Amino acid sequence: MKSNRASLTCKHCYSPLSETSVPQAHVSAMFPEDMLLSHLGPSVLLLLPLLLPSTSAFFPNIWSLLAAPGSITHQDLTEEAALNVTLQLFLEQPPPGRPPLHLENFLGRTLLADDLFTAYFGPGAPSRRFRAALGEVSRANAAQDFLPTSRNDPDLHFDAERLKQGRTRMVGALRETLAAARALDHTLARQRLGAALHALQDFYSHSNWVELGKQQPHPHLFWPRQELQSLAQVSDPTCFDCEELSCPRNLMGSTLLTSGYFGALPSKPAGKCSHGGHFDQSSSQPPRGGINKDSTAPGFSPHHMLHLQAANLALLASIQAFNLLRSRLGDKGFSRLLDITLTSGLSFVLDTTGSMGEEINAAKIQARHIMEQRRGSPMEPTHYILVPFHDPGFGPVFTTSDPDVFWKQLNEIHALGGGDEPEMCLSALELALLHTPPLSDIFVFTDASPKDVFLTNRVESLTQERHCRVTFLVTEDPSRVHGRTRREILSPLRFEPYKAVALASGGEVIFTEDQYIQDVAAIVGDSLADLVTVPLQPPIVEPGRPLVFSVDGLLQKVRVRIHGEVSSFCIRNPAGVSQGHEEGQGLLGHTRRFGQFWIVTMNDPPQTGIWEIQVTAEGTPQVRVQAQTSLDFLFHFGIPMEDGPHPGLYPLTQPVAGLHTQLLVEVIGLSSRSSSGGPLPQFSHLVLRRVPEGTELGRLPLESTGPRERGFLSASLPPTLLSTLGRFSLELTGQDGVGQRLYRAAPQSCTVAPVLLELSGPSGSLAPGNKAALTLHIASFSGPQDMELSTSVNPSFTLTSNLSRVHLEQNESTWGRLWLEIPDSAAPDSVVMVTVTATGGETNPVSLTHAFLRLLVLGPEPQDQLAAPPHSPHSFLSTTSPASHPSTLVALDRAGRGLADNFWWGTVGGVLLLLVLAF
Repeated sequence: MKSNRASLTCKHCYSPLSETSVPQAHVSAMFPEDMLLSHLGPSVLLLLPLLLPSTSAFFPNIWSLLAAPGSITHQDLTEEAALNVTLQLFLEQPPPGRPPLHLENFLGRTLLADDLFTAYFGPGAPSRRFRAALGEVSRANAAQDFLPTSRNDPDLHFDAERLKQGRTRMVGALRETLAAARALDHTLARQRLGAALHALQDFYSHSNWVELGKQQPHPHLFWPRQELQSLAQVSDPTCFDCEELSCPRNLMGSTLLTSGYFGALPSKPAGKCSHGGHFDQSSSQPPRGGINKDSTAPGFSPHHMLHLQAANLALLASIQAFNLLRSRLGDKGFSRLLDITLTSGLSFVLDTTGSMGEEINAAKIQARHIMEQRRGSPMEPTHYILVPFHDPGFGPVFTTSDPDVFWKQLNEIHALGGGDEPEMCLSALELALLHTPPLSDIFVFTDASPKDVFLTNRVESLTQERHCRVTFLVTEDPSRVHGRTRREILSPLRFEPYKAVALASGGEVIFTEDQYIQDVAAIVGDSLADLVTVPLQPPIVEPGRPLVFSVDGLLQKVRVRIHGEVSSFCIRNPAGVSQGHEEGQGLLGHTRRFGQFWIVTMNDPPQTGIWEIQVTAEGTPQVRVQAQTSLDFLFHFGIPMEDGPHPGLYPLTQPVAGLHTQLLVEVIGLSSRSSSGGPLPQFSHLVLRRVPEGTELGRLPLESTGPRERGFLSASLPPTLLSTLGRFSLELTGQDGVGQRLYRAAPQSCTVAPVLLELSGPSGSLAPGNKAALTLHIASFSGPQDMELSTSVNPSFTLTSNLSRVHLEQNESTWGRLWLEIPDSAAPDSVVMVTVTATGGETNPVSLTHAFLRLLVLGPEPQDQLAAPPHSPHSFLSTTSPASHPSTLVALDRAGRGLADNFWWGTVGGVLLLLVLAF
């Protein structure tokens, strides 16, 4: 795999897998080198020698398979801008109990997410959630170049002189970002933010703004009521003919603003500029050549010599966009948008039938304890989700970011009525998954089996799409065969759907009794500490065979949980010291027992090396080892694409049978250790294991694709390997800094999709009373496939499709259309989730995959969001109290008004900021 980066803009191509790059930026990369210094105040001028970019302002996008050396990508711009604004937030808002950050500690070195979190939250603070959120934004940004509804739309790329239309669409995407964030659907907000940033960045690469000598971002792109001046009209010729790859002088010298045409639609009028590059059909028609500045390579970008200037302005504009969102959402709302936090949300799914009094009280006690202990601290949950259920009803879902509001709602939940088993548990869980942020834990309290078993597979897939772990706390004896009211015979396998969902999500099903539920429910608080699961070998208990796990020097607060019909167990450390199942303090740790549930908290620090657990039990007891660590990883799949103007990797949520797939790994926690000067941990191999047996299916080398401290790794998964897999787990192996064996496991298992299933919607939002067309693409790469297609939508709007069954030969694909009707009664600023399920035919009924699509129903436009920028420089500071930040206003006044009527340059906490006044 090459380490060169893809271009700034990939037209009709498959961009690099966005979320796999370590978020990084130069603090110096806030301003272009040739900015007019006369616009800046004296305090700003003092900082410029420290903040001016070096010659290598951006890091390569290591996931590009074919690119131009030294080019800057959408991902680079997006993540650098986000890190700059996050640093600004950290400088202004020091965490409780910790000293403030100082700008001089970040100058002269690359800014990495791990370093930011270590400096702000303390040593070992994980940046996993933040980096995953940045990945969502970057992936959505890149998706604009390969989604069928966006890749050919000139309005979404500022192509074909569609500048007014491009601004309208970009501002609309920003408005949708705000609406989705305020509705607490941050996944959708990040998707729309990525789309907005893609268009914004494309403006500087696809238009002639840079060629016109502009050294500042366009002053009116964010303000729809400000007229875009001096636009070229269809009758105005803009380009000379250029038969070379490099076309530095093909613009006619006009002062009119234009952009290039790409492809065949819309057709290029006479005398107009093309986008340019090998893959642009319009560039072969006179005038030949083009004006894009996507990359440093002439074969892709005729104006390659201006690539860095365009990237600098695109970076500044992206910083403006992030600051705009911060000003409108406030610091807390902006932090939730980018998941600038150490902890997950608190998500409960509660059975409210009459027998659930103890369980509901246990949930209330845990919630109250968490809120009281963590209020105002970095470990305070950022989201609270509650979904009740019984039979026949479930919901509604309740979401909030206010702990007091959540407590009030939870306190109104009581066990009333019902009593018959089963219940609508999976329906409620699906509703919770649709509203719970990614990388969260969901806890289900029930004493009944599920009535809606048909949802099992869809809920399994949704847990993996959302990367959420589900734990079921069941106060019921699974061996009981009579219903609560003894009116029916119950299957001893009735809880298998819970076990299937738990297995897919990396969670557990814990059976306990009413008298112990409050103690067992303490694991809710443990989950918010962002624990990793330590891999066991074998992963399930086998008679007479010990479970083995490895402890390295980077693990701490190790806990062992055992539950089931256990008669005894013994834990042995690497030195041969053992501890049995007796309660209380032992040689290795402290043991607590609650019925058939044990928690052993190992002494800190645990001895490094190989540990063993021997369990004697009836049936199959469950054993889980968890620990805290700053060393973790994110992973993603991608397909190498080589047939676009700037080849890269097309990101996938899961591998597809028959496709050569890359596994892309992003190791978290390395950069914060590199400053110590000691040897870094190193992962060398990827191990694939069958789930749940733990049988090794393959061991593949991991290749480093960048500097070691940034943790970029990749492995190639051949189709022959993927074709033999069912459900499998991923495990990284290597050595820590002192040569000890190192193991980390992915929190969730993976599956291979039988077909590629893609669902895309309109590029903008929905409106009540409208009908939206959705596009479905299904392709087979592994032989003949007979698939049946079904759809669902939440909430229950009318959804129709022209495709219900399809037969595909190998390497064959087909397209379908769906129509979603939005009723007049649809709630404004609400989210709609559409699901398409492809199930194998009669010959392979268990072969299935799902596609999920989130859409926004947008309410009327708020007047304040469409207003022209105000004249008061202080209006931007509406989220900041002048009394608490007097230096902010002083710095702004001293810096003076500059650049354009809509921007303020100033210093806040000593850092140079570009402030967008209002939206």
